[in-house]
Amino acid sequence: MCRTLSARHDRFELKRPFRISRGVKTAADVVTVTIGEGEASGRGEGVPYPRYGESVEIALAQIEAVRDLIERGGDRRALLAELPAGAARNALDCALWDLEAQRSGKSVAEIIGAPEPEQLASALTIVIDTPEAMAGAAAALARAPLLKVKVNADDPEAQIRAVRQAAPDAALIVDPNESWDRSLIEAMQPILIEARVALLEQPVPADGDDWLEGFTPAVPICADEAVHVAADLPRIARRYQAINIKLDKAGGLTAALELAAAARAAGLGLMTGCMVSSSLSIAPALHIARMSDFADLDGPLWLKLDRRGGVTDHDGMLRPPAKGFWGTAEA
Repeated sequence: MCRTLSARHDRFELKRPFRISRGVKTAADVVTVTIGEGEASGRGEGVPYPRYGESVEIALAQIEAVRDLIERGGDRRALLAELPAGAARNALDCALWDLEAQRSGKSVAEIIGAPEPEQLASALTIVIDTPEAMAGAAAALARAPLLKVKVNADDPEAQIRAVRQAAPDAALIVDPNESWDRSLIEAMQPILIEARVALLEQPVPADGDDWLEGFTPAVPICADEAVHVAADLPRIARRYQAINIKLDKAGGLTAALELAAAARAAGLGLMTGCMVSSSLSIAPALHIARMSDFADLDGPLWLKLDRRGGVTDHDGMLRPPAKGFWGTAEA
């Protein structure tokens, strides 16, 4: 078996700034991996995230460290043993799935033994701004079935109320990105009920969530930064009611499938999320999204220019990429 491995840094400029409680993003910096074998080649994408101590340079170095393993024919299981969960492993794992699909003539869905991805509702994100500006953004997206509202600790009540008034029919996910504390969560409980919020995502820092054991929230709380892989679940299940699975956190589709199955067995709700990324990150995540209660996969919709043939959106309904984009043979 003779394989070739290449990895590079790609940058995608955003249409407008993406502002959350930790800062502002104006471009998506990703690592793109291609693994070739014979006439076939598989692609994968990872998004290094500084919150987890990652950078493009670190991810590229991790990929280079397993070059021999991959080029000698190492499979996804071998990769799990060699690299930690994160963006580098995600890019490699997804490229191996794509390569297998190309070589076998079977789609990734067929290999998994699951239905092919179909159109689904994905959250559209309203980033942090003044309540008035957030209301304007919500009004423009009011026909979407699901909105994610980014907030911080400054005035989340006004932000949430503004969005709800402008989009009265959409389901809402509120995401403080670890910026709240216990007193604010407790104070916000009646507001969340009044605004008919469906899910509160990672309101407190991941390393300061122990008090959630024994706390009964009015709205389910979803772990994001606090959960990465299946080994995290015994602790998470005592503190949260749902988890957000991101392939970049789990380190690929292989580990994400295991995490999703284990979370369901533990009685947890599921959301599939993403970083701000291209459609090459979203195509494999669709296989987790079909198992989930919520999907938040609008990362490519923030890009000025996505990869050709990627996902498309119509009022919050996300359509899978064209056949041959990832995980299937060419059309």
